[in-house]
Amino acid sequence: MEKITLFWFRRDLRLEDNMGLYYAYENEENVLPLFIFDSEILDKLEEKTDARVQFIHDQVQKLHEALKSYSSSLLVRKGSPLEVFQSLIGEYEIKNVYTNRDYEPYARKRDREVESFLKEKNIPFYDFKDQVIHEKEEITTEKGDFYKVFTPYSRVWLKKFKAAKIEPVSLDGRKNSFYQTKPLPLPALEDIGFEKSDIKIPPLDINKPLIKKYDKTRNFPSLDGTSRLGIHLRFGTISIRKLVVEAARLNEVYLNELIWREFYMMILYHNPQVVDKAFKSQYDQIPWRNNEKEFDLWCRGKTGYPMVDAGMRELNHSGYMHNRVRMVTASFLTKHLLIDWRWGEAYFARKLLDFELSSNNGGWQWAAGTGTDAQPYFRIFNPESQLEKFDKEQKYVKKWVPEYGTDDYPKPMVDHKMARERALSVYKKALGK
Repeated sequence: MEKITLFWFRRDLRLEDNMGLYYAYENEENVLPLFIFDSEILDKLEEKTDARVQFIHDQVQKLHEALKSYSSSLLVRKGSPLEVFQSLIGEYEIKNVYTNRDYEPYARKRDREVESFLKEKNIPFYDFKDQVIHEKEEITTEKGDFYKVFTPYSRVWLKKFKAAKIEPVSLDGRKNSFYQTKPLPLPALEDIGFEKSDIKIPPLDINKPLIKKYDKTRNFPSLDGTSRLGIHLRFGTISIRKLVVEAARLNEVYLNELIWREFYMMILYHNPQVVDKAFKSQYDQIPWRNNEKEFDLWCRGKTGYPMVDAGMRELNHSGYMHNRVRMVTASFLTKHLLIDWRWGEAYFARKLLDFELSSNNGGWQWAAGTGTDAQPYFRIFNPESQLEKFDKEQKYVKKWVPEYGTDDYPKPMVDHKMARERALSVYKKALGK
């Protein structure tokens, strides 16, 4: 039996500029790429028409097809990753395993288990930095601690970025190190327990004219002013290096958003407890009202506040919500309704195509005032003035809430002034202010 090297795809579904794959291809022979439809993740998804699973399946199909040009294939399995590796060592003589690092708590636990099992079998496990420019402890204070505030973090991030020579890597024109095999079986979407979704995925397109004026258009939800590359970054169909190198030259504000992404990844890496606890622990004392009927109205976009309702309906229909509107809807839920940020975070996690645990958690804790670099608890978005400022002609609202301005549109479910004063009182009391 020939010895093979497995390259394990996860959040890096591309051949181009893939660090772990590049090093496997450079250093080894008989590299067989592997993708596992992880049952530990898939079994928790409520919707069997989850567009993200279809997107992953489509990308796996593309990889499967692309590898034919190397006279190779993609090995695809479904199950718990540890059990899949336990099975694979009986089918192949595995020399070593290459992959790219992930920083979420579940992924780190999964990788420790797999690495530990492989170590017992004397199979080395190599992982590489791929989904970020700077990771883990690469951006620290002078004392060696992680940054708890974004602005100083971003200054150090930019300084290191400008000093580094970041270049995408390529397999082109090099020796063919892939394992030579006929196409291996590829399960259909239905075989892994899912069905096709009607939700459209934004194309993979670095829209340079859009990014150039990003700082001027990004806050207006009726404009096509954001890159819509979130899902591609989430699942690695685009390399962060390629995007950052191109975006850095085009727009500082856009680059800043990519730095926020890495800031929240670093926060989650160093503070895995934030998944279900406030970053600032004293905020866990807040007695949330958690009214289920009010939460349902928020979910369905029936609050009587048009910008909130437009955002929730856009999310439910398309799997996307404009970034400015995400802040408005999150602030409304946590401050106006005093509903636990974890409820809203979980709803977004189910619905967002570009759901990223670290950014979703960071954004919700920011809105609730419970997180690092947080919006202070006493700053409460006024959804009416946000509408006036960012959708003055109501183009966005009318697109998603056609009954707005008619008798069919509900009256506001809560008075803004009363809700604001109630939130301030509850927060002050809980924080002992």
